[in-house]
Amino acid sequence: MSLKQLARLLQPAFERLLELLDARFTAFIQPRRLKGDIIVTAYTGWGTPEHLELTGRVLLPRTLPPPKRGDPRWRNFRSIVRRLLSRAVGGVTVRGTLEGLTVSAVSDADGFFTLVWERPGAPDPAQDGWLEAALHIQGRSKTVFAPVRVVGRPHFGIISDLDDTVLKSDVTSLPQMLGTVLTGNARTRLPFPGVSALYRGLVREQGGLNPIFYVSSSPWNFFDLLWTFLKYRRLPLGPIFLRNWGAELFSGNGHHKHGVIERLMQRYPALAFVLIGDSGEQDPEIYAEVVRRYPGRVLAVYIRKVSGPARDEGVHQLRVEVQKAGVELVLARDSLAAAAHAMALGLISPGELRSVIQSVAKSAPPTPFAAR
Repeated sequence: MSLKQLARLLQPAFERLLELLDARFTAFIQPRRLKGDIIVTAYTGWGTPEHLELTGRVLLPRTLPPPKRGDPRWRNFRSIVRRLLSRAVGGVTVRGTLEGLTVSAVSDADGFFTLVWERPGAPDPAQDGWLEAALHIQGRSKTVFAPVRVVGRPHFGIISDLDDTVLKSDVTSLPQMLGTVLTGNARTRLPFPGVSALYRGLVREQGGLNPIFYVSSSPWNFFDLLWTFLKYRRLPLGPIFLRNWGAELFSGNGHHKHGVIERLMQRYPALAFVLIGDSGEQDPEIYAEVVRRYPGRVLAVYIRKVSGPARDEGVHQLRVEVQKAGVELVLARDSLAAAAHAMALGLISPGELRSVIQSVAKSAPPTPFAAR
């Protein structure tokens, strides 16, 4: 029996052990944490004018210094570790108010809660854009605010991976990935050439405002790092879907991403999407499955090439498969091929294509363009 087969055999027992240890530790520590100062960390809300939801977490407070470009690696590493060692508080009632409507939810053992606003009589069923929700813990005075993306009737939506699609993470090499992720911060992590210009073009859609949704296998502990990265690199903001830090991370990224895309497809049944990912993990297979399951709902699939020839051959086979469904899969090293294809489909304007070309040209050294 190989080591890999043994690991698969032992994984269910290992996950059950983690869950048991976590439950025992939670039962011991939670009553003690409730006695101290606690805070609400809110993520990005999303939904339709009639149905909106916002996930957040109740934690013990922890101060992290703002990231700077000149921060040494040891300081970045310390901040990452402190994020991962967040201390959750369960059993806390959180209230959220959005446009005069107040709802509540109770945090679970991992500190997570989800507020849901049902607004069947929304004043404008075509409402589109950003709202702001006010959150506070019942019985405590401090209020935090969170953005909520309302999707009304845009032309299309964008679903994008983050690691090795938007920002360089080196997920195909474990040592390089650990060095990049664990010793960088929101201002030192680098986007791929042209990605910011391409995404801004897709979201604006010649003056419109199409929604973008980001999906990552990173834990929720990194939300503030990723949100700051998007703002600092002038990438369009949108809801970010991450994973819980714990046994859930051993289930693989494919299940998580499938689940998020299913939710988006079902929540917006009349909306078509552009899917963007990379060849380093399972994005091509996941997106090909989405094309099969939702005919007519995918406008294009853009895959960043970050792998070797053997992996590329498998992606080419998927390309032929999705072409039969009338969808083009573009595999390229940078954002230029995707931008050219998007302009041909009318998803971005010629001016926005020029912005991508200029952005790619400014990168040093220039990234060779190779659409395959």
